Amino acid sequence: MRLLFLACLSPKTGNCTTAERIRSHIEAAGHTCILHNSADIKDRSDVTDLAMQDPQFEAALAIHLYKGGRFLLDIHVPVGIVFGGTDVNEDVKDESKRAVMERVLKKARFAVAFTPQMKENAESFLLSESSKIRVQPQGIETRAASDFSWRGFLRSSGVEADHVDDLCVFLLVCGLRRVKDPLYLLKAFSEWHASNPQVVFIIIGPKMDPELSEEVEERVRRSSGVYLTAEREQDELHAAMTHSFALVNSSISEGMSAAILEAMHLGLPVLARDIPGNAAIVEHEGTGLLYSSPEEFILLAKRLLDDRLLQKQLSENGMRYVGERHSFAQERKTYQQLVETLHL
Repeated sequence: MRLLFLACLSPKTGNCTTAERIRSHIEAAGHTCILHNSADIKDRSDVTDLAMQDPQFEAALAIHLYKGGRFLLDIHVPVGIVFGGTDVNEDVKDESKRAVMERVLKKARFAVAFTPQMKENAESFLLSESSKIRVQPQGIETRAASDFSWRGFLRSSGVEADHVDDLCVFLLVCGLRRVKDPLYLLKAFSEWHASNPQVVFIIIGPKMDPELSEEVEERVRRSSGVYLTAEREQDELHAAMTHSFALVNSSISEGMSAAILEAMHLGLPVLARDIPGNAAIVEHEGTGLLYSSPEEFILLAKRLLDDRLLQKQLSENGMRYVGERHSFAQERKTYQQLVETLHL
């Protein structure tokens, strides 16, 4: 079967990584899956034209009911959909977007939610299509680059230190856009660094919002102990995680953060902002630490720094959780089963 797959494909982002992983599951079952960036589509006629290309697509899939799914409403092939965090956290609040999302869900043969909470939110806000919604957590695999240089990574990030091994690096992995709130912790962390120069904060990710990216660059230049570096290939990013002290998430809204799950899989402690999407995968003091303000973040980060037993507990529990609940093999099996329902 030949499938068209619409997703936000900004390079080295969670959305892109998720889309590539799902595509690999589909193609492993012998299908052809063509990824297309939903950000490049202007209206539904663009997708109608795509669907009629020779050879024609026999089915279609999209991540995000609104961002991607709305473009599938006019095509005459079976459709599947994957919920994104923006769907259930933001777009459902807009009446016109919600109406479109309901039409997409009605048209779809199946919908995938990453968490039970995401499914519950969808059922609360959208016309009930509960029987169509399958809960399938993201499957996680990590692979750290073998030729990675930690000193080189720090130097390229602007960190100059004589004793690299003494540094405690808090790593924030995110695309520079408002919903990720990359500036949330800057002031508090910079003040902490002034009293403890060993702690540093590195923000790593693509510049997705030009205006915000410029603001982040300017604020970072004026903040001691805080650095901004460009996105890396996934294996290099995973290697950087293995050398860092903790993974940080400061998002206003999340569906399911792949960076958090990848960090857990690698045994890296996680400090995540206490929002529903994060709380769905991070158990406070179990698999990670949840904070609700910059001040609380600093308190928890200091506690983690001083408590080796807590570090070990979070690392082991996080690895166990991802191994048990975010199986790559199970995710592959689920998507392959669902795609079979798209046969005409």
